[in-house]
Amino acid sequence: MNVAMFSAQPYDRRFFDEALRSAYANSGVDITYLDVALSEDTVTLAQGFDAVCAFVNDDLNDSQLERLATFGVRAILLRCAGFNHIDMAAAKRLGLFVARVPAYSPEAVAEHTLALVMTLNRHTHRAYNRVREGNFMLDGLLGFNLHGKTVGLIGTGKIGIATARIFKGFGCHVLGYDPFESPDFGALGDYVALDDLLARADIVSLHCPLSDSTHHLIDRDRLEGMKRGAMLVNTSRGALIDTAAVIDALKSHQLGALAIDVYEQESQLFFKDRSSARIDDEVFLRLMTFPNVIVTGHQGFFTVEALREIADVTLHNLHCYMVGKACDNALCPAATA
Repeated sequence: MNVAMFSAQPYDRRFFDEALRSAYANSGVDITYLDVALSEDTVTLAQGFDAVCAFVNDDLNDSQLERLATFGVRAILLRCAGFNHIDMAAAKRLGLFVARVPAYSPEAVAEHTLALVMTLNRHTHRAYNRVREGNFMLDGLLGFNLHGKTVGLIGTGKIGIATARIFKGFGCHVLGYDPFESPDFGALGDYVALDDLLARADIVSLHCPLSDSTHHLIDRDRLEGMKRGAMLVNTSRGALIDTAAVIDALKSHQLGALAIDVYEQESQLFFKDRSSARIDDEVFLRLMTFPNVIVTGHQGFFTVEALREIADVTLHNLHCYMVGKACDNALCPAATA
C-alpha cells in the first residue's frame, strides 16, 4: 500500500523507516515522505496514493477530503492524538477509514510541562544567557518553591494523570477538572469545579482536547477568575486559550506568567526554520516581548519513546485496515482495502 506522509520531518523518516525494517517488514507498505503540509495548494500531491498520513497542522477539511477521495485515497492515518483538524462528518460520508494515535508516551508531554514550569519559575533560560556573558548577578531570577503550591490540571486523561503524578511528587496540592472523571486521579488530587480550580491554583496546566466546547476555554472571563499572579501552561492545543485576552492579562499582571508549547496560529510558524524570515504574526511577536513568557515550538511529544510509539501505532492502524481487522484506534471505520 502506497502512503503519502505530509508534514514529514527527518525524525518521521527515521522512526517510520525503523518500524518498516523491523515489526512491519514485508508489510507491503511504501511511504513517500513529503515535507509540505496538506492544504488546498498541496492536496494534489496525494494523487496515486492509497492512504495519507497527516500531522496536527495538516488541513483535512471537507474540500480536501473530497479531493482525496476523488484521487482514490481510502485511508487517513493521523500520527497524533488530536483530530480537530479533520472534518469527521465528511470522512464518514465519504467512507474513509480514519485512525489516530490516542496516547503516545503521556510522560513525554507531562515532563515537558514540568520543564516549562521550572524554566519559567527559576528563570534558567535567562540565567544561562547571563552566565555566558559573564553576568553572575541574581537580581531578576527569584523563583518560588513548587513544594506546597496548588497546581490545577484541566483535563485528567493519560497526560493529565502523568502530570499529576509529577507534581504530586514535588509536594504540590493537585486539583483537577474534567467532565469525565478518572478513578486514577483520586489518589493524586481532588476534583473541583473549573471556577474553583482557577481561583485556587498557583499553576494552571491544560491537558484537554480541542473541540467546540473547549475552544477558548481560557477566555477573558476565566482569566479574571484566576488567582492573581498565577502561571498558565498550555501543552495541549493552542486554541484552548484566547491569546489576545492572555496578552491583556499579562499586561495587567492578572496573569503572572505564561508557558506555551502550542499556539493558536502555529500552522504558519511551527515545524519550520523561520530564523531567516520575517515573522508577520503581530500577536505572536507581542507575546515574545514579555520576559515572563516562554514559547516552545510544539515539542512536548518529542522524545525517542513517543516517536517510536507514534510510528508503531500508526502502522498498526494501517495494518488493521489492510487486513480488515477491527481497529481500536479508528475514529471512522470503513470497508477494508
